[in-house]
Amino acid sequence: MTIDAVTKVTERIIERSLESRAAYLEKCERMRSKGPQRGQLSCSNLAHGYAACQTDDKQTLRLTESANIAIVSAYNDMLSAHQPLETYPNLIKDAVRKMGSTAQFAGGVPAMCDGVTQGDTGMELSLFSRDIIAAATAIALSHNMFDGAICLGVCDKIVPGMLIGALSFGHLPFLFVPAGPMPTGLSNADKAAVRQRYAKGEVSSETLLDAESAAYHSPGTCTFFGTANSNQMLMEAMGLHIPGAAFEPPAGDLRPALTVAAAEQITKITALGNDYRPLSQVVDERCIVNALVTLLATGGSTNHAIHWVAIAAAAGIQIDWQDYADLSDATPLLTRIYPNGTADVNHFHAAGGSAWVIRELLDGGFMHADVLTSAGDGPRSYTQKPVMKDDKLIWQAPDPALADSTIVRSAKDPFQTHGGMQLLKGNIGRSVIKVSAVAEAHRKITAPAIIFHEQPDLYRAFEAGELDRDFVAVVRYQGPNANGMPELHKLTPYLAVLQDKGFKVALVTDGRMSGASGKVPAAIHMSPEAAAGGAIAAIEQGDMIELDADAGILRVLVDDATLAARKVTMPDLTHNQTGWGRELFQVMRDHSSVAEQGASALVR
Repeated sequence: MTIDAVTKVTERIIERSLESRAAYLEKCERMRSKGPQRGQLSCSNLAHGYAACQTDDKQTLRLTESANIAIVSAYNDMLSAHQPLETYPNLIKDAVRKMGSTAQFAGGVPAMCDGVTQGDTGMELSLFSRDIIAAATAIALSHNMFDGAICLGVCDKIVPGMLIGALSFGHLPFLFVPAGPMPTGLSNADKAAVRQRYAKGEVSSETLLDAESAAYHSPGTCTFFGTANSNQMLMEAMGLHIPGAAFEPPAGDLRPALTVAAAEQITKITALGNDYRPLSQVVDERCIVNALVTLLATGGSTNHAIHWVAIAAAAGIQIDWQDYADLSDATPLLTRIYPNGTADVNHFHAAGGSAWVIRELLDGGFMHADVLTSAGDGPRSYTQKPVMKDDKLIWQAPDPALADSTIVRSAKDPFQTHGGMQLLKGNIGRSVIKVSAVAEAHRKITAPAIIFHEQPDLYRAFEAGELDRDFVAVVRYQGPNANGMPELHKLTPYLAVLQDKGFKVALVTDGRMSGASGKVPAAIHMSPEAAAGGAIAAIEQGDMIELDADAGILRVLVDDATLAARKVTMPDLTHNQTGWGRELFQVMRDHSSVAEQGASALVR
């Protein structure tokens, strides 16, 4: 049954994508047929392309039979996840030179942090930064100097944006290189508890800052299983990392060894050799299904209900939320990582990590085993963990003695028999909900709507004591057309406090939630959104709303004729359109696709 479900979804994706996938592959073949890219450049073009290189590299670059590797990086030293990337380019260049090839830093892409902008104006630029990153990646690769590329990036919009940009050069091989998570600090559960106490006014902002600083305290990725770490899990499942690269920390000998291994591998898989592995052949329909299954098996970020739709579209592959839902029904939940449990990604990594999960999914028939990967020999290579032995990088199976059944389970004994995400449908529209972190007792609610058009309105209502009751918070005009679809994670502590008081509460929104969205049921990404005339705009204060996450139902208990007859007055959204750079993104708000199509102004 499991194999049949995965096969059925894969087959319908292939059928649905026949024309768009064929067009994409034909485009990539046209680009590949020109041969080594810099060999097509005029002498003047080529001279410009290597003018700043050292003499030996110039001589190598004149030889079209040696590979030239592009380095595209999201490095900046403000964001902890990307700060370690500073030293990687020189490490890559040195390793590639030893292979008789060259590497050039082709370009940087912007990297913004949702943790810094959460609840602030910058969050309204966050989702569309993915499209900017995709375009910036394409610009970096546009000089036709390269035979392959390494992308250095980690976090929420960065990896999806880089992958979308890379797919526009799908005739080239790619590897992605992360930096790994920071060491464990204050536990995620303790941090969340302090946030809730602050929301109740029990602790000061100084105490809150101390707690946040103890949680986010050093170079590396945040340690909860949010969007950034979900990115890394999916890149492993897609075969776009060196096996086991996802969750090795920045410090120690293993991280630079993995980066060197990526540099060596990319030089071996260009069209100049006999092991050509273009990105267009690695990222196919089966690869996308493998990514979705892994997302669902680990209770990963709901942001990927948007990102991987856009990534698939960039490869000519059409997926939708029904695909996610059907795969979720068939996929067991194999991990408990915060916010789906108390462990962080360091604990997960020590308990077997990505290698454990991929092995269980392959052995259970949940993943396609017969796919091309950018490194190793197919997905089975990603069931091995990297270790250093006698100063040499090797791979071996995870030690079963280290497996912690509170963090990882086998496919035969999962935490639950279905995955971490559910599609909700009804007379309001279509949305998704992350159920893996929501206790069964909180997955069903019928309560009156309280309407909000801005996050601060909910904060103020909470502080005024107006929310001490059962209700469904309808936070609308938060979609991509309205204000760029910000995350609404700042709402979580307030709603969690009310839930802990015994009230039945839920969130319905056309905005997003953080990858750290947790115990409060949140129907998000509502499509169509309010600003596009979606039915969420017609909900009135006090309307009863039914949310049943197990049954996949979300509806307002108003008859269809009444709902359709309601006159909707659009609120004034001009304050969302200027200041803090927002005016530069108006064209993206105007031309964004709906959430289920990836919420992108670039790809459909």
